[in-house]
Amino acid sequence: MKIVRVGFDVPLDTLFDYRCDDATDADVGKRVLAPFGRRNAIGVVLEVADQSNVAPARLKAVTRVLRAAPAFAAQDIALMRFAAEYYQHPLGAVVLSALPAALREVRRQPAKALTHYALTAHGAQISVDEMPKRALTKRRVLELFQASKELDSVAVGALVASEKQALRQLIAAGLVEQREGTLTAAAPTAEQPAPPIYGPELTADQTAAVAALTDDLDGFKPHLLLGVTGSGKTEVYLRVIDAVLARGRQALLLVPEISLTPQLHASVCARFPQVPVVSLHSGLNETERLTHWVAAQSGAARIVLGTRLAVFAPLPALGLIVVDEEHDASFKQSEGFRYSARDLAVVRARQRGVPIVLGSATPALETWHNAASGRYQLTRLPNRINNTVPRIVCVNTRNERLQDGLAPALIAAITRRIEAREQVLIFINRRGYAPVLMCHECAWLSNCHRCTAKLVLHLKDRRLHCHHCGHQAPVPLACPDCGNADLSPVGQGTQRIEAALAAQFPQARVLRIDRDSTRRRDAWRGMRDQIEAREVDILVGTQILAKGHDFPNLSLVGVLNADSLLYSTDFRAPERLYALLTQVAGRAGRANTPGDVLIQTDFPDHPLYAALRNQNFPSFVDDLLNERRAAGFPPFQYQALLRAEAAKLDAAMQWLTRAAAIAKSFNEGITIYEPVPAGMTRLAGRERAQLLVQASNRQRLQRFLAAWRARLSDKRASTARWSIDVDPLEL
Repeated sequence: MKIVRVGFDVPLDTLFDYRCDDATDADVGKRVLAPFGRRNAIGVVLEVADQSNVAPARLKAVTRVLRAAPAFAAQDIALMRFAAEYYQHPLGAVVLSALPAALREVRRQPAKALTHYALTAHGAQISVDEMPKRALTKRRVLELFQASKELDSVAVGALVASEKQALRQLIAAGLVEQREGTLTAAAPTAEQPAPPIYGPELTADQTAAVAALTDDLDGFKPHLLLGVTGSGKTEVYLRVIDAVLARGRQALLLVPEISLTPQLHASVCARFPQVPVVSLHSGLNETERLTHWVAAQSGAARIVLGTRLAVFAPLPALGLIVVDEEHDASFKQSEGFRYSARDLAVVRARQRGVPIVLGSATPALETWHNAASGRYQLTRLPNRINNTVPRIVCVNTRNERLQDGLAPALIAAITRRIEAREQVLIFINRRGYAPVLMCHECAWLSNCHRCTAKLVLHLKDRRLHCHHCGHQAPVPLACPDCGNADLSPVGQGTQRIEAALAAQFPQARVLRIDRDSTRRRDAWRGMRDQIEAREVDILVGTQILAKGHDFPNLSLVGVLNADSLLYSTDFRAPERLYALLTQVAGRAGRANTPGDVLIQTDFPDHPLYAALRNQNFPSFVDDLLNERRAAGFPPFQYQALLRAEAAKLDAAMQWLTRAAAIAKSFNEGITIYEPVPAGMTRLAGRERAQLLVQASNRQRLQRFLAAWRARLSDKRASTARWSIDVDPLEL
């Protein structure tokens, strides 16, 4: 009797045994339909065995092994096993989360993504010249099939509408047929002549960087590409990808934000017009995501672009991983399976024996420390392409009278740029009209009743929004506490700044770009076209605009509310603020026009702003590392956070107190701190608390976490829900 051990998307750290008499080792990684409780569920076979610890009479049989559908390879499962063990998450849940939603559901799968097209014997015999000369499209498609014999759905999806109609006609005529299953693409060989790749002329720095990164593409080698904003890191990525494609391999390019993916996708497709390129991110619909995932899994797609979940994309011929803006916190999943895509990308590169490039103008301290200690190879792009570094000025606002949040010096600078027909970016990382509504009679504030947060005023729809739990409420006509009808918005958000700029500069065209204005599909693409066509004079935006965008006519950046992160108790706050301001400043002066950056601050002499003005990242980050070493913080210590939430804070704290007692019983040389309420104690109606543990050795911490988690899982059901966050970014 053959046994298959199946992982399901459930919060249980175990695999489930089923009978499957015809199972073989080749079924590992394939999906199965199996009875689970009172329903059938999709799972993934992770082991095949001859025996089970479950009594034979209790073993259920799988309903069906989905052998025709795409499957995970052994190397994919190895990565997911590592991720499950390291991040203390059930293996089945990790594996199922890496599948597209359409492959996790018990329903008829979309046929388009799970089929391919092949030339029939009749189609191979017929001459294109036998077809009517007017049928140009049908002749072209038939020639394509006669040259390739088989095409997958990605290749067919690249055809224009008229060619798809011609394909249907060829199928009806028996010249082409649709077949079940995905097509495993044959990897091109290095001997095949590659089409010439045309790109801009490289600078001396770029030439040296490309040479360093392509020096050895046949083994694992981690690189840190430290390039100032505007230094041409993307061009370096493309040249290295070109070298990898020439060897018949695939490339994976990870980016932090969905908003960057379409622009980068267009650039990559333009550079490699004959190479299948797909993207993987949450902005795709189910069919698109499935089609792209299958193309990566089959090897048909040679370049895969994606956000953090794409780190698990199955790539049989992987030859290179690039992580752009590797410092970005978006690479860390903040709930559920709390993994770091950047760190897993390094692990994946090591497992597969391929190089990885981590690119940033402001690398994470952990990455910089690895480069400084020699674990990563450091390659620098110290100069901008046009050699015009933006001038950074701190505008002292401590005793300044601001006009709707704007200092006179900033208003004057905006005026000069508009008169010169140049574009301006006003950056404020706070959406909405005002962060809070206040009654000045009794000091009532618009608090969210479900979160430890304020309700933000959105003036357009006259409602108060919680940006954490999604709760909305109408703007009250009077103070709920004292009845005062004079309620005032306090502070500025993007909507309020947009209105202020429109009033201050009535002749200027103002465009607001934040999560609210870009919510509609393809909205950001249309806005970007407006900016590039110079139909916008002033941009008002959040961090959506801070990364990766190249607007050649933008010459002035104004930064509002920069000091807010200086008040943070998080030890990572200075690192994040420096990175954010560097990225924002990098939007200015990217063409031939010199750029200016004006940062409004009450603390112009703060060391962080001084380092920013000097644009000396190595000096700034070395000072931070010395502080971290003295304080015993990462990267010199390794941390994990046990999070708990319950209906009442006391229940969460009591559960963590018991968990701390269990942790102390192990005596593993682990520092165990006392339970404390979380920074945002209440979120979506649940009270939250946390317990920090840390160690000077990563392996020791991992052994402790595995044993601790096993003990916590054995405890009887509690009113508190809990999870472990390894290498947390927020405390």
